[in-house]
Amino acid sequence: MNRPEGRGTASAGMGSLCVLAASLLWGTTGTAATFAPAVGPLAIGAVAMGLGGLLQALIAAPRIRREAPRLRARRGVVLLGALAVAAYPLAFYSSMHLAGVAAGTVVSIGSAPLASALIERVADGRRLTRRWITGAVLGLSGTVLLCVAESAGAPSGPEARSVGTTVLGVGLGLVAGLTYALYSWAAHRLIHRGVSSAAAMGSVFGIGGLLLLPVLLATGAPLLESGPNAAVGAYMALVPMFLGYVLFGWGLAQVPPSTATTLSLLEPAVAAMLAVLVVGEHLPLLGWAGVTLVVGCLAVLTTPSRSMTERRTVAERHAPAPGGEGAHRPHRATVEDGDLAAAGDR
Repeated sequence: MNRPEGRGTASAGMGSLCVLAASLLWGTTGTAATFAPAVGPLAIGAVAMGLGGLLQALIAAPRIRREAPRLRARRGVVLLGALAVAAYPLAFYSSMHLAGVAAGTVVSIGSAPLASALIERVADGRRLTRRWITGAVLGLSGTVLLCVAESAGAPSGPEARSVGTTVLGVGLGLVAGLTYALYSWAAHRLIHRGVSSAAAMGSVFGIGGLLLLPVLLATGAPLLESGPNAAVGAYMALVPMFLGYVLFGWGLAQVPPSTATTLSLLEPAVAAMLAVLVVGEHLPLLGWAGVTLVVGCLAVLTTPSRSMTERRTVAERHAPAPGGEGAHRPHRATVEDGDLAAAGDR
């Protein structure tokens, strides 16, 4: 995908902002779930991703109909993404239930960038950039510090979790990270094969939502037992899942999945801060250090590099005058698929 470098840089920046906004919304889910303690993790996951996905498909229905031939031609990618969408919330919320909110969120979100990079390497042959590696190290270190800080305040005695329960929760967190990376890659692949963001996200999440309906019917009765429970379910489906994944789809149109999943490391930092501000939990100094490292990760991934800025300036200086010789030929892009990392960082 060739485009002028200045435009590619701006598009990548806007894509990153969309992913960060989505991560901000996703970070509210743990706090929201505390207002419906009687609702189990499978029901929370099914109502959030199931109804949110069906709503995405409904809104995108005209686009899906128009682009049906392209979607059918890539039905394998669509189905892979849909299966990952259906599996992700069940694994994610069960991981938090079994291993704790801190450990479950950190393992699920923290492992996603690594899984995404591996998928891109195997499926697309994409090399990892120094910038991505630096950002990933900062982000993962920060999320680990958050996990350690919050685990230090975990209950002991009869309320403490057994080793087996924690290990199972961590394992489900790894499944959640892998499935998150898979549906992110699938949506990105569809978008960069000519499918619009709305049609790609609507089809993948719509089919995934259909697959989650049986789980919702089997486990969702507590959602209707009280007004607060129903309000939590509606919020989860409409705000972090529907609106959040619309923003995430826009972001995936501009940045690679490995960058998007790394930027989403903002989610556990937001979750931890909301737990302090809303739920009343205490975050020790080690936890705030983790938040700082996550912010550093985001700064590394979203700030244009000096070499990128210099190349854009040179390109603008040597650009032909409007209507002059060569004005009809666009400059060759040096940012592949909207990746924030400049070619000199590869």
